Amino acid sequence: MLLEVENLRHAFGDQEVVRGLGFSLARGVIGCLLGPSGGGKTTVLRCIAGFEPVQEGVIRLSGREVSAPGVMVPPEKRRVGMVFQDYALFPHLAVADNIAFGLHAAAPRERAARVRELARLVGLSAALDKYPHEISGGQQQRVALARALAPRPELLLLDEPFSNLDVDLRERLSLEVREIIKASGATAVLVTHDQQEAFSMADEVGILHQGRIQQWDSPYNLYHRPANRFVADFVGQGAFLPAKALGGRRLEIELGVLEGDSPGGPEVEVLLRPDDVVHDDAAPTQAEVVHKAFRGAEILYTLRLASGRKVLALVPSHHNHALGEKIGIRLDVDHVVAFRPES
Repeated sequence: MLLEVENLRHAFGDQEVVRGLGFSLARGVIGCLLGPSGGGKTTVLRCIAGFEPVQEGVIRLSGREVSAPGVMVPPEKRRVGMVFQDYALFPHLAVADNIAFGLHAAAPRERAARVRELARLVGLSAALDKYPHEISGGQQQRVALARALAPRPELLLLDEPFSNLDVDLRERLSLEVREIIKASGATAVLVTHDQQEAFSMADEVGILHQGRIQQWDSPYNLYHRPANRFVADFVGQGAFLPAKALGGRRLEIELGVLEGDSPGGPEVEVLLRPDDVVHDDAAPTQAEVVHKAFRGAEILYTLRLASGRKVLALVPSHHNHALGEKIGIRLDVDHVVAFRPES
């Protein structure tokens, strides 16, 4: 493993922000710490970078201990690159000099070649003589990324790298940055509160809550096989319906009988995602449209069932139904996600 974080604890005074946190990352993988604001994500990143000490636990890079109680290898000796939330570019330096900033130990010819190589990689070959204020926010982001990659770090750390950009640019750039990181062969840890950003960029995602990782998994498994109720609620959208265990692996909900694993106990709740509920005019079950959110190719409908409970359905947008209208629905559930009710 390139990065190993074991039983990490960090506190600011009496406020414990990270407790018993652990994960590992193989070389060449992009990992992400995803969670609500104030959950300790940036603190973990700063501990890995060497900007914050750890009170308990250990951090290893390529098998070498870099952080532990009494151990604090300085940031410049960790071979870690950092892309900050505000990019932290030097306004008085041109793009080429910003990229070259971490290459002061290299010979001039080698430094110039590395700058040209990275400029090609991030698509900024024509902007090398410009200054940060003369280029767009997306271009500034790519300069910050090229600067962090220039010294060939073992690990790249990105702290909410797209938070200052508008939504359209954020979506496009997250895919571009993933391709750049993969093309460079770097290993990376991204910190964000944005699920779409995490899922589009990362190979593996850890859901962080109350200072601990609730589940470290692929985006697919986090969505379809959440480890606990918090992950199920936090990732994606959905609604919980009460269920009755019928024996074997059969669970009965208001909309029909499902086959899946049950957490046991007399009371169970099943999570239905918007893609589990299919609009079908021929279906005998009817639900009332109580809210609709237009999303271009699709509409996200909130539907009221006969019991008064609500579910979500993602429907192609040419099925444009009015509020109060009743539409036919049926289930198409591949992964049954069931938990005991919250106390």
